Amino acid sequence: MRIAVLDDYQDAVRGLQCFRLLDGHEVKVFTHPARGLGQLAARLAPFDALVLIRERTAFPAALLARLPNLKLISQTGKVSGHVDVAAATGHGIAIAEGIGSPVAPSELTWALIMAASRKIVPYASNLKDGLWQTASVNPVLNGLGRSLRGRTLAIWGYGKIGQLVAGYARAFGMRVLVWGSEGSRQQAVADGCEAAASREALFAQADVLTLHLRLGEATRGIVKAEDFARMKPDALFVNTSRAELVEDGALEQALRAGRPGHAALDVFTNEPLKPDSPLLRIPTVLATPHLGYVEQDSYEIYFQTAFENLVRFAAGQPDNILNPEALGKR
Repeated sequence: MRIAVLDDYQDAVRGLQCFRLLDGHEVKVFTHPARGLGQLAARLAPFDALVLIRERTAFPAALLARLPNLKLISQTGKVSGHVDVAAATGHGIAIAEGIGSPVAPSELTWALIMAASRKIVPYASNLKDGLWQTASVNPVLNGLGRSLRGRTLAIWGYGKIGQLVAGYARAFGMRVLVWGSEGSRQQAVADGCEAAASREALFAQADVLTLHLRLGEATRGIVKAEDFARMKPDALFVNTSRAELVEDGALEQALRAGRPGHAALDVFTNEPLKPDSPLLRIPTVLATPHLGYVEQDSYEIYFQTAFENLVRFAAGQPDNILNPEALGKR
């Protein structure tokens, strides 16, 4: 089969142990995203199968209609709204879903919380410029960092990642406050955390608030400006889940208003994030380039399953197909 691996920004896939699973197939790895639907359609038209790195590229109906040779989309992890499944099915394009792990994104979340709380990045950057124990040359921003013990970590969403982050927080002596579904709150209490009395209380009591929600129609834009307005002036807002969980423009407005005082972000509405993004101009923002799952062990897990799904499909033994009704149409 002619196979394309999309959006491998770091050209890391060819170095994975599992890449050898594709031996015998014609494989092209693209390390830079295409610009616009027309360029993307021209680039991908020759291929029989595509391997997608999460949702880095969207596949709407208009694009799928222009890929006459495509038989399979092999997804790393799960499809999360970036592929028009109905359109793919109509064109006879099967979609194979994979698996992931909550470990790497959970660890990154905790790393961001610690780095932002202790101002590690500005301290380290200024040290290279000869500034000792200086978080900022701006006196207003040159305050001390702070420890986490005894403070309140608020978690919205208590799934696999939220549960791991809660465990880290408890190990550091933090009070853990959880909001989410009734089942999530009950599980949090069973695990030794607290259930927030309300959404409003979650934001108001948080010293650090982190989101761990799936993105869907019910959660898109679920965090509003009025939620941020309830936060403490010295609170930290963390988002390693999806930027679209936050109402458009609400975080930038809130940070400029001083509630919350800080943010640590790994996800953005448009990625790769442009260097002139307004968020990067706010000195109280710690931003990383969507590294949550971008880690050696996670890549091996994601891509091994995606490649195995592809190899089985090529052998006439399709497995883990999200839309089995597409099989045999092409």
